[in-house]
Amino acid sequence: MDKRDYYEVLGISKGASEAEIKKAYRKMALKYHPDKNPGDSEAENKFKEAAEAYEVLSDPNKKARYDQYGHAGLGGNGGFGGGMNMDDIFSQFGDIFGGAFGGGSFGGARGGGQRVVRGTNLRVKMKLTLEEIAEGVTKKIKVNKLVNADGVTYKTCATCNGTGRITRVAQTFLGAMQTQSTCNTCQGAGKMIDQKPADADNQGLKRKEEVIEIEIPAGVEEGMQLSVSGKGNAGPFNGIPGDLIVVIEEQAHEELRRDGEHLHYEAFINFVDAVLGETIEVPTVNGKAKIKVEPGTQSGKMLRLKGKGLPVLQGYGHGDLFVHINVWTPKKVSKEEREILEKLQTSENFKPNPGQNEKGFFQRMKDMFQ
Repeated sequence: MDKRDYYEVLGISKGASEAEIKKAYRKMALKYHPDKNPGDSEAENKFKEAAEAYEVLSDPNKKARYDQYGHAGLGGNGGFGGGMNMDDIFSQFGDIFGGAFGGGSFGGARGGGQRVVRGTNLRVKMKLTLEEIAEGVTKKIKVNKLVNADGVTYKTCATCNGTGRITRVAQTFLGAMQTQSTCNTCQGAGKMIDQKPADADNQGLKRKEEVIEIEIPAGVEEGMQLSVSGKGNAGPFNGIPGDLIVVIEEQAHEELRRDGEHLHYEAFINFVDAVLGETIEVPTVNGKAKIKVEPGTQSGKMLRLKGKGLPVLQGYGHGDLFVHINVWTPKKVSKEEREILEKLQTSENFKPNPGQNEKGFFQRMKDMFQ
């Protein structure tokens, strides 16, 4: 099932400010909050959908990728919505609910002020050929990441007694003022490492190599970043894993030059073929194609093969392949060839016509944008 537009989910325009995005999410989240709609699976799905939309639109980098490329710019998983449960949503966005629903808890899942610590994101570069970009590809890569070590046990944090928060009471001229802050000892998790294997760090994590399968959509470009949800470093204390950010690197093609969804090719023909006309073979991203060079073709003329470019990312159709004709001039000729050329040199048909060249320039510009 296709994902809905994130702006549509939150009921806002594409130009909405950060404050408007947050306000719209809070409104939707409170409307479909599970505590307000017990047993309503449709409301729960809309609650998760709103959280997914907010997770993307509240992050400037993800929002920029989404605005430019749509869901494809975020990788196969889009946002996190389908891969996170209620605990995940409240651990990241619980503060948005303010005092509603008992401080944003859901069925006691957060255990008072406890919070789930999120793991850090990982960033990898992936090189793709033009052929892979044209078709889309599934790649398997090895990633050295932090995972939760086996055999780790936890104990309640003695500083906050498992609440994840420290309460302080200060006497002021207005009377006793109570404040709460995140526990510095456990960073809000409410628990500490009790026992751990020798190869684990103080957060119960260790390094491990993992093979991750990534689906790359057709039409991606150099520098584009795809986000694979939950495939980054593990969160301490069994927290939420970070994301894997895949940065696309495009390998240069030997013959074709890319310009967005369009491709360009420099074709060289000899003088005789330019005069008499010829059918030539040109490379495409997935094979070969033949194109007719009309008699009297000038050097610099551009021919177009419609639909022979790259697929349009998050859209329909393909770009075009533009063939730039270059007339090749030999540096050496035989005595017989020279005599023939000297006879042709005085012919009226072989004298240049600047007007034709000017007309050819404007025609090439017209061909390019039609």
